[in-house]
Amino acid sequence: MVMLKKTITLSFILFMIFQAKAQEFKAYEKHLMRLEEQFFPFRLMLPEDYDVNKKYPLIFFLHGYGERGDDNQLQLVHGARFFQREDVRKDFPASVVFPQCSKDSYWSNSMEHVKPDGSYAFYFQTGGEPTKAMERAEALLEMILKTYPVDKSSIYIGGLSMGGMGTFEMVRRNPDTFAAAFPICGGANPATAENMKTVSWWIFHGAKDNVVPPHLSEDMAAALKAAGADVKLTLYPDANHNSWDPAFAEKDLLKWLFSKSRKE
Repeated sequence: MVMLKKTITLSFILFMIFQAKAQEFKAYEKHLMRLEEQFFPFRLMLPEDYDVNKKYPLIFFLHGYGERGDDNQLQLVHGARFFQREDVRKDFPASVVFPQCSKDSYWSNSMEHVKPDGSYAFYFQTGGEPTKAMERAEALLEMILKTYPVDKSSIYIGGLSMGGMGTFEMVRRNPDTFAAAFPICGGANPATAENMKTVSWWIFHGAKDNVVPPHLSEDMAAALKAAGADVKLTLYPDANHNSWDPAFAEKDLLKWLFSKSRKE
């Protein structure tokens, strides 16, 4: 009987935690996009006082490796709280999309990592077919642009780690779509910078990152600048891989982001 009571109590606690997490992100609607015979999960937060007769900026955010899955929840672990903040929604009204990559795929087809002697190495292609997840992300973006009133001069993309790499690749594949991008602890092949020079960039990385080497962001920033792009690079001297924490704490991030636009 005592064991049964403990089991019931634990189940109740877990249920309450689940409910609390669900409530925490209640502004993000759950959606599934059907592609052929499969479904692609994503969360969408529309602006407060949403008006179908108005056009809004769009923020498309790509999560990291650890948030892959199909629960339509994990992708909100990093970044969703920031965009959901009351002051952010008031001062920077926008539609915000968080797609979720399945566990059998990656955002970027240009990423391959090995672990020699406990360290990581990344190799980036300059082209090739998109991964299943990237293909779905591009289809989702196209669907959002057709379905919702988006200001097409103000489309922004960001992501962290695997999603930072996906941010570079998404822009490379769709260079005329985005006004600005903010990859966090990501990377790409510097030879692709010429394809992304019309987009404004704010690149973030932790100087002590032992998962994704900081030079990947430094190399991309240098290549983009050489190509003529508008680029900012912020290296956090004491940050490891979780450089998204100080990045989302940047008081001028959204002010910078929303100041960027491109001709429709």
